[in-house]
Amino acid sequence: MSRIGKKPVSIPSGVKVALSGNCINVEGPKGKLSRVLNPAVSVEVDAETIQVRMVDDSKGTAMQGLTRSLIANMIEGVSKGFEKVLEINGVGYRADLQGKNLNLSLGFSHPVVYALPEGITAEVEKQTKIIVRGIDKELVGATAAKIRSFRTPEPYKGKGIKYADERIVRKAGKAGKK
Repeated sequence: MSRIGKKPVSIPSGVKVALSGNCINVEGPKGKLSRVLNPAVSVEVDAETIQVRMVDDSKGTAMQGLTRSLIANMIEGVSKGFEKVLEINGVGYRADLQGKNLNLSLGFSHPVVYALPEGITAEVEKQTKIIVRGIDKELVGATAAKIRSFRTPEPYKGKGIKYADERIVRKAGKAGKK
């Protein structure tokens, strides 16, 4: 059995979980999320916990652990939310938020305009720090990765967009003549 999959998911107060067929709906103070579940797993919803079990044990237990993690992330998202922090390093590199559009000046001949997806909010601090927030963990991570991909940090000077907890491994520059 999967170690993660056999742990029950606790439902905090203020969060409602509804199961209809193979679709799970989670509603909390921050919003609503729904997901279609794989038919290889069965989900049992009690008053305070959710238990995920395999329908047929012969196919392995990877799907059980995945489903349990997805449900736990949904519950955490609607109760607390998720955030990713990005930092911009480089002379003249800056970010600005105009409505639902993120304007990035990243050393190109043109500004990069990124329209934030539905359900994602961003906050720009001091023009060099972007905080991406939302209730869907996958969408928050994908949005942060997309913003980072506009100018990934380069290894010589570290210029570009990086995660706040990311460490850039620096390379030595060109050696001079002797």
